Amino acid sequence: MGNWVENEGLSIFVVLVWLGLNVFLFWWYYLAYDIPPKFFYTRVLLGHALALARAPAACLNFNCMLILLPVCRNLLSFLRGSSACCSTRVRRQLDRNLTFHKMVAWMIALHTAIHTIAHLFNVEWSVQARVEEKETLAAVLSSLGDDPNESYINFYRKTIGNPVGGLYVAFTYLAGLTGVIITLALILIITSSTKTIRRSYFEVFWYTHHLFVIFFIGLVIHGAGRIVRGQTAESLAEHNPELCYKNFTDWGKKGSCPIPQFSGNPPMTWKWVVGPMFLYLCERLVRFWRSQQKVVITKVVIHPFKTIELQMMKKGFKMEVGQYIFVKCPAVSKLEWHPFTLTSAPEEDYFSIHVRIVGDWTEGLFNACGCDKQEFQEAWKLPKIAVDGPFGTASEDVFSYETVMLVGAGIGVTPFASVLKSVWYKYCHDATNLKLKKIYFYWLCRDTHAFEWFADLLQSLEAQMQERNNADFLSYNIYLTGWDESQATHFVMHHEEEKDVITGLKQKTLYGRPNWENEFKTIAGQHPGSRIGVFLCGPEGLADTLNKQSISNSEADPRGVHFIFNKENF
Repeated sequence: MGNWVENEGLSIFVVLVWLGLNVFLFWWYYLAYDIPPKFFYTRVLLGHALALARAPAACLNFNCMLILLPVCRNLLSFLRGSSACCSTRVRRQLDRNLTFHKMVAWMIALHTAIHTIAHLFNVEWSVQARVEEKETLAAVLSSLGDDPNESYINFYRKTIGNPVGGLYVAFTYLAGLTGVIITLALILIITSSTKTIRRSYFEVFWYTHHLFVIFFIGLVIHGAGRIVRGQTAESLAEHNPELCYKNFTDWGKKGSCPIPQFSGNPPMTWKWVVGPMFLYLCERLVRFWRSQQKVVITKVVIHPFKTIELQMMKKGFKMEVGQYIFVKCPAVSKLEWHPFTLTSAPEEDYFSIHVRIVGDWTEGLFNACGCDKQEFQEAWKLPKIAVDGPFGTASEDVFSYETVMLVGAGIGVTPFASVLKSVWYKYCHDATNLKLKKIYFYWLCRDTHAFEWFADLLQSLEAQMQERNNADFLSYNIYLTGWDESQATHFVMHHEEEKDVITGLKQKTLYGRPNWENEFKTIAGQHPGSRIGVFLCGPEGLADTLNKQSISNSEADPRGVHFIFNKENF
């Protein structure tokens, strides 16, 4: 169990605390509205729906306070890079920021549904109480406020019945109108955030996600109408509702209970969200400031398999291995920012990204860089680029281990290009101070052409390690997961050659998929008593497999071998 918690980056502890706080807030505020005499008469009108509306409202405030924090990338990068306040375990927890962001979003959706359904009943019963016969307690309470010197408890003051009365509340009252708007905004944000929409229609996801501005504005002013009302403290001192409700027809008469007075609850949401909103505003200002700094594209390289490499320079730009940046190309879109892993090493005098052409935005960038033309593109004709970052990821911790497993699937190999380049530079200059002693590198790809742009780097590393009599430092396995019959025949014919027919490397390309259980057991046997970092940039299915193998192949004994799973998230 302990190792499972470690592999989850302590997220199980965070999730339990977060869920516990949600349960506590729901129960606390439910009781706060379902028991105290202050809301006795409000409960007469609305029943248990009052507490069922207010309890999720408190949880909404709490989760809306949290929802912006995981996307404050600069704040997270600062915390991640600060060893004084951020241990390795905490950094690994910060790497799961988007997972936590999604969890909080679903919790917001759940409490919004409960809150909305409860208020639908509240509105129906409030409207009904205004038009029913005056002989009931609910009718008498609803009529309070019609005469001078009386304060109302029923916010609905018209005498129009349902369903027209309910629609009137929904579209003319501040609480109703803002409720409709923020619910619609939330539905659009969540439905456009599905994996299918994000991958196939990223622009739809990008633009609808910015409805969060409308959502938060509506959220802050939603309670300004003060439609939830309770008896005032002064009125409670002279009018005990648990005794006086029996004689409601005699209220205000001499020798009887005085007419109760009511007031609305002040809006509280702004107190919950003002801090995170300020932090996020600062975050966006920092992003804007950095996006205005000049970026120069020094080189554009066209690689096979619809991949281009952009080499860039920016004054004051400093990076670590495995980090990523957000890129905007105004010539393609003035608003869209897209994340890309840096493929250059910190030791190089430029920074680079590899972009696979898979959508409208990347196709636009491809054309803007002149890659669709045969003739040479002049540097001054290259488009302007804005860059925000770099931001930290799990791969930064590669050099914290003596032994690591690096697993990249397809274009997911890009963060490890930065790692392997940095290893190469460190070996050239100062290998003695390098804590990392052994790298197991796995690359899974469907198409042979995808290997070409990465082969030169592996060849350089292979030669460097052999020159220093340390060829065992890097063990790499390249798996081709897709091929046709003609390719298979060609591979068989050339299998006995000294170098691989695809990559030109001495290590031959393997076909199919790795047997991960065997790989983990073999590595565990070669490094007893070690903490082995497992780093993945690839699909969720592969992440689940590697995480399970990391857990099952780690020993319960703290002195035994432990696999620590890390996944890229951005």
